Amino acid sequence: MIWVGEELQRRFGLPYWQFTLTATDANRFALRMARLITGRSKILVFNYCYHGSVDESFIVLDEEGTPMSRPNNMGPQIDPLLTTKVIEFNDVAALETVLSGQDVAAVLAEPVMTNIGIIHPEPGYHDALREITRKYGTYLIIDETHTICTGPGGYTAAHGLQPDFLTIGKPLAGGVPAAVYGFSEEVGQAFTERLDVDGADVGGIGGTLAGNALSIAAMKATLQQVLTDEFYSKAIALQECFTEGVESVIAEFDLPWIVKRLGNRSEYWFRPTPPKNGGEAFAAIDHELDRYMHLFALNRGILMTPFHNMALISSETTQADVDYHRKVFRDAVASLFGNR
Repeated sequence: MIWVGEELQRRFGLPYWQFTLTATDANRFALRMARLITGRSKILVFNYCYHGSVDESFIVLDEEGTPMSRPNNMGPQIDPLLTTKVIEFNDVAALETVLSGQDVAAVLAEPVMTNIGIIHPEPGYHDALREITRKYGTYLIIDETHTICTGPGGYTAAHGLQPDFLTIGKPLAGGVPAAVYGFSEEVGQAFTERLDVDGADVGGIGGTLAGNALSIAAMKATLQQVLTDEFYSKAIALQECFTEGVESVIAEFDLPWIVKRLGNRSEYWFRPTPPKNGGEAFAAIDHELDRYMHLFALNRGILMTPFHNMALISSETTQADVDYHRKVFRDAVASLFGNR
C-alpha cells in the first residue's frame, strides 16, 4: 500500500491518497469532502460528461440550453437539478457566470471529455478553469479514469494541471476492482480540521473493502509492469499509426469524417469537424452507422468499443493488428460507398 501511494504521488503530484473500489466512489467521496470543506451544496459538471454512476452527474442541457435530468436516468434518488449545475465544455464565459454565484463546491471534470467522443480542451481552457475555480473558492476535481491513456501520469502530468482532487478507477488495477482519489495539502488540512475522528466510519466516505489486499496488489503490478513509460511509448506510436490508417481511408473515399486521438486511444466520428463540446458531439451521433461499423469489425475478429467506435491500444496489440484494422475499416467503407 505504501509503495502504491508513493507511486501515485510521483505520477500525479498530489501528496494524499485514499483507496476505493470504483472511480464512481472516488468521485463521490471527493464531492463529499468538497461540500464539507466549503459548506456549499452545488457541484458543476459538463454537458454529456461521464463520471460513472455519480448521481449528480446525470444532467444535460436540452436543445434550448436548459438543464434537465439526462434521458434514461433510471430511478434517481433526487432530481439532479437540485444538486448540480451544468454547462458546455470549453465555454469560459459560462464557467465564470456559474461559479460567480459562489455556491458551487466543486467542478467535476475530465481533462479531455471522452465518453461522448474525444473532445479536447481549447487552448488556454485549463488555465482559465484553474484560475476561475480558485477565484471563486471552488475545488477542481480532475477525473483521469479514461484520460490515463495520455501517459503514465495521465493528462494531468502531461500538461501540468494542478487539481485539488484527482480520481482514477478501472485502468489502475488491470480490471480488478480498484480506484483512488488524491488531494492537495490544502485540502488535507481543511478536511482534517472538520473531521470527527470518532464518527469517521459512518460519515459516508470509505468502505470495508477499500484498500483490500487484492486490489492493492493488482494496482502495484499494473503500475510496475503495465502502465510504464515503455508501454506508453509503444502504444502511442501504434495508435498514431492506427489513426493515420483510418484517416488515409477517409481521405481515399473523400468522406466528411474525422478521427480524434488522445494518447493510446482514438475514435472515428461521422462529422467533418471536431466537436468542441458535448452538445455538438451528441447531435452528431449516428446510431445506425455506429452499429454497422461495429458489427462489420466484430464479424471479422475486431472488437471495437460499441459506442462511438473507440480503440485502445493494449500491451498485446501489434503492428499486424493495426494493419488488419485498416484493411477491415476500408472494407467496411467500401461496402457502404463502393470501391474507388
